[in-house]
Amino acid sequence: MIERYTRPAMGAIWTEENKYRCWLEVESAASNVLAEDGVIPAEAARAIAEHSDFSVERIHEIEAEVKHDVIAFTTAVSETLKAKGHGEHSRWLHYGLTSNDVVDTAQALQIKQASEFIREGILLFLVVLKRRAVEFKHTPTIGRTHGIHAEPTTFGLKLLNWFAEMERNLVRFEAAAEDLRIGKLSGAVGTFGHLKPEHEEKICMRLGLEPAPVATQVIQRDRHAAYISTLALIGSSLDKIAVEVRHLQRTEVREAQEYFSEKQKGSSAMPHKKNPIISEQISGLARVLRGNAQAAFENVALWHERDISHSSVERIIFPDSTILVDYLLAKTTDLIDRLLVYPERMKKNLESTGGLIFSGQLLLDLAEAGMLREEAYKLVQSHAMRAWKEELVFCDEVAKDPQITKLLTPEKLAKTFDYSRQLGNVDAIYARVLGEN
Repeated sequence: MIERYTRPAMGAIWTEENKYRCWLEVESAASNVLAEDGVIPAEAARAIAEHSDFSVERIHEIEAEVKHDVIAFTTAVSETLKAKGHGEHSRWLHYGLTSNDVVDTAQALQIKQASEFIREGILLFLVVLKRRAVEFKHTPTIGRTHGIHAEPTTFGLKLLNWFAEMERNLVRFEAAAEDLRIGKLSGAVGTFGHLKPEHEEKICMRLGLEPAPVATQVIQRDRHAAYISTLALIGSSLDKIAVEVRHLQRTEVREAQEYFSEKQKGSSAMPHKKNPIISEQISGLARVLRGNAQAAFENVALWHERDISHSSVERIIFPDSTILVDYLLAKTTDLIDRLLVYPERMKKNLESTGGLIFSGQLLLDLAEAGMLREEAYKLVQSHAMRAWKEELVFCDEVAKDPQITKLLTPEKLAKTFDYSRQLGNVDAIYARVLGEN
């Protein structure tokens, strides 16, 4: 991922240095377990744990010749052991292992590290969403279906909906991350041809991982696809939020907008512009995450016990997806934290159609008062369409209709057009989501 969208802590996880450190951690854990079981000398395991090291540059030099990154790595580590006077123990490095025993298990360590940052990002975002949802709990605004004014809602409910969705994303993410907290050291085709299942269990335990119950040469890629698709789903939720902010910031709506600093510029040509650039960035980068999910699904089907077609893909999609989700969570958290909200504009928009948004309530009130529903619908719709076409005040027009006034008194009509009536269950919804009275 380019530096522009990479936060340093997450980016550090996917450096070549950290990748090889994780490889070395797996090699050392394996050596220690094998030494404890008497398979390799204890002195060798101690030397590998205490004196093995590498240079990324040296690994690249060797790989340029041998065209195999794991061989380049083990060769470079062996060289450091020899340089420190422990060359005789280098023959026990990588003993009984195949390349992907190290690569897949070490990748799980990197994903575990990345997942901790992502989980923290989701939790921080939930705090902000909850705070702002409570802040605007009873701030009335117009609800829109198909982009058209529908019935009243509150701005807090909009935020509460996002909060509940992110809670679901947290549950999904934790499950996907746990599903990938897994290692395998079962050999070239997964049969434990050189190590024992108990060796794998002990090595994984040292690394904070669970052993794959069954594997080929690789951990099966359905786990990886589930993880990447979960990141894509998180991105889609953030995209959904960003799209709504973009709509609310439109000149014709102006109910909310991104924070805009004093020195910020919106356009090189039009000094008046305040563009939703953060929201548009969030929407754009979410597309990359969804594209990576497709690539992860393509990785599930490998030839026989393993091919290498998934490897090049994962070198891109795991760093890029985790880095992007980390970045987007931080961006969206800041977006909502500093979102400028305009309740007066919401009220103005809410009342802009002269009460048309209460047509459904009027329909119900007329039916309750004795009018057949079909007749009431036809009557209310005729007033609504005329008010819409001629830009009349709907509530005033229906108050003049004797078919309506003979059933609904002025007091009852006033209640029909009172949006607080339709928002009477907001507290109950909050109690459902937040578990608070």
